[in-house]
Amino acid sequence: MSRNLAQKLIAAHLVSGEMVPGKEIALRIDQTLTQDATGTLVMLELEALDLGRAQTEVSVQYVDHNLLQADSRNAEDHAFLRSACQRFGLWYSKPGNGVSHPTHMQRFGRPGATMVGSDSHTPAAGSLAMLAIGLGGIEVAMAIAGKPVYLRMPEIWGIRLTGEMPPWVSAKDVILDMLRRHGVKGGVNRIIEYHGPGLAGLSAMDRHVIANMGAELGATSTVFPSDEQVRSFLRSEGRAGDFVELRADDGATYDVTDDIDLSTLVPLIALPTSPGNVVAVSDVAGRAVDQVVIGSSANPGLRDFAVAAAIVAGRQTHPRVSFDVNPSSRQILQDMTRMGATFDLIAAGARLHQSGCLGCIGMGQAPANGRNSLRTMPRNFPGRSGTREDSVYLCSPETAAAAALTGRITDPRDLPALLGIDYPTVELPTESSVNTAMLEAPPAATADRVELVKGANISSLPEFDPLPDRIEAPVALKVGDDVSTDEILPAGARVLPFRSNIPLLADFTFSQIDETYPSRAKKDKDGGGHIVVAGANYGQGSSREHAAITPRFLGLRAVLAVSFARIHWQNLANFGVLALEFDDADDYGHIDQGDVLVLEGLRHGIESGTSVTVRNATRDEKYETHHRLSPRQVAMVTAGGLIPWQRS
Repeated sequence: MSRNLAQKLIAAHLVSGEMVPGKEIALRIDQTLTQDATGTLVMLELEALDLGRAQTEVSVQYVDHNLLQADSRNAEDHAFLRSACQRFGLWYSKPGNGVSHPTHMQRFGRPGATMVGSDSHTPAAGSLAMLAIGLGGIEVAMAIAGKPVYLRMPEIWGIRLTGEMPPWVSAKDVILDMLRRHGVKGGVNRIIEYHGPGLAGLSAMDRHVIANMGAELGATSTVFPSDEQVRSFLRSEGRAGDFVELRADDGATYDVTDDIDLSTLVPLIALPTSPGNVVAVSDVAGRAVDQVVIGSSANPGLRDFAVAAAIVAGRQTHPRVSFDVNPSSRQILQDMTRMGATFDLIAAGARLHQSGCLGCIGMGQAPANGRNSLRTMPRNFPGRSGTREDSVYLCSPETAAAAALTGRITDPRDLPALLGIDYPTVELPTESSVNTAMLEAPPAATADRVELVKGANISSLPEFDPLPDRIEAPVALKVGDDVSTDEILPAGARVLPFRSNIPLLADFTFSQIDETYPSRAKKDKDGGGHIVVAGANYGQGSSREHAAITPRFLGLRAVLAVSFARIHWQNLANFGVLALEFDDADDYGHIDQGDVLVLEGLRHGIESGTSVTVRNATRDEKYETHHRLSPRQVAMVTAGGLIPWQRS
C-alpha cells in the first residue's frame, strides 16, 4: 500500500492505536526539545516523576528566551536548568548559543526521527523529514522518561508545490500565502506535507521557515521530504552521515489536497494582530514604520540575514527606524561575520543583539505605543511584543529590509525604481562554522548524585485535587474567539522571570484581558472554584502549559468553549481542567460573566459518555455540551491531572 511521508513516519513509531483520523494513537519518541521559558517546569515535572535518566536518543535543553538577566531570577533559572540536565542526562545549550529550533536543526536533527518539544514551533524540524510536534511540558517530560506520546491521528494535508519563486519573494511569503488562504484554524488536527517539483528550489532552511509557521495554521506538524536539499544541508553541518532519503511513495494520496504555484506569489505581510490577517505588501505600502526586527525561529537561516545585509549594504537606514538584528544562533553569527554580512548590517545602522528569541517573546525590543513594527517573526498577537498597544506586522527579510531603508512599508519589488537596488544574489558558504563550544553534553550515568540547584525563585509544582462530582461555580471570565495563550498567560520581560514560580506567576493570568481576574478568582477558589467561557479556537499559539496551570492554581475547574486549539486542549486535560464544547455554538451567547453554572454527576458522566449538561442557575437555562477526551484522558482529568494519575 502506498503511503505519504507523514504516514510512513507515524507507522515507523506507532506504539498503539489505529492510523485513522480522529482515533487516539501513541508514538515512540526519539528526541525532545525544551527551552527555558517552559523547560523549568519540565525539569520540575521530571523531579516529580522521580526520573533517573533520560530514555530518549537525544534530549536538549536550550536557553534562548530569558536572556536579559535584569535581576537574579533569570540566572537562577539557568543554574537550575544546567543542574537538571546533569541530573537527568540532557544536553545543555548555554545562553547565547542560539534559538532552539535552528540550533537543534544544525546539530541534532536527523531525517526519520520523531521529536516533541515544549514549544509550539517544534514542527520546524519537519524541514529535515522529522515528525516533530509541539506539546505541553508534562507530555514532553513523559517522553523524556521513555513513555509514548498520545495524540489524535491527524488528517494528512498534501500541498503540491510547482514553479519557482520570483525575485523579492521568499519562503516567508509561502507560509503567509497559506495563512492568507486558510487562516489560523486551517490546519487544526492536520499534518501538512509539502511535495512536488517546486521543492527543488527550497533549501532546508527555507523549509524551516514554512514548517515553523505551520503552527500558526494550528497544524499538528509539518513535514518535508529528505532529498538533495537536506543532504546538502547536513553535509554543510559536517553531518553527512545522518542523511537518509525519505519521501512519499509513488501513488501516495492525502486526506486533503491543495496546490501552490510559487511563480505566482507576491510579497505578503500579516497585519496586526493575527498571523492570519495577511494581505499583499503593495496593499498597505506607505504606512510609516518606526521599528524593523530581523531574526527569530521563523526566519533563522544565514540566507535570511545575508539577503537583508545585501539590500542595505552601502546605505543608511531611515533615521526614524530602529533596525534590530537578532542572529538566530552563534554559528550563524560566525557565518554572517565571515562573509561580511555583519559589517554591512552594522554599517547601515543595525543594532546587533545576542543570539536568542528576544523581541519575539517580548524580552526587550518592545515597540512604541501605536507605532508600526515590522518583524520577521511568527506571531503578532496583541501585546506579545511587550507593548500593550502594539502594532506589529509579520513579513519576509526582503520586506523588512526595504522598510528599514525607506521608513515606510515598501513593496521590495519597488526598490530598483526607488533606490536603484537590484535583487541581490547571495553566495552562501558551502561549509558552516560548526561551533559546539556552548553545548554541554550529558554527564555519565552517575548523574543521579547531582543536586538540583534551586534559587529562591524556583518553586515546586502545585498539587491539584481530583475533579469533583459536582461543580457549582461562577463564570469568572467570558472571552471571544481566537484567544491566545499570550493573552491567557503573557510572556515578556515583566512575566517570564516568574515562569518557575507558579504562585507568583498566577498573578499575571489573563492580565492582557482583565487585570481583576486573579484577585476575583482567588476569592472563589475555596468556594468551589470558577469557570471560563470562550469562543472558537480558545488557546491558540504558544504551547506554554503555564496557561493551563496558573488558572487551575487560581481555582479553574472547567472551560466551556465553542472550540479549542489542540495543544491548550491537551494541556487543560493534563492538569485536571475539564474542557467542554457547546453542542450548539449559539449557546455561547446565552451566558454572561458572573452567571453561576452547575455541572452534576460529572465523574460518572464523563466516564460513561461524552455528553455533559450544564445548568445556568442564574438564568434557569440548560446547555448541552460534549468532551473529546479519550478514556485515558478521562482517567487523567478525574485524578486531577497527568502527574497524580501517573502516580496512582
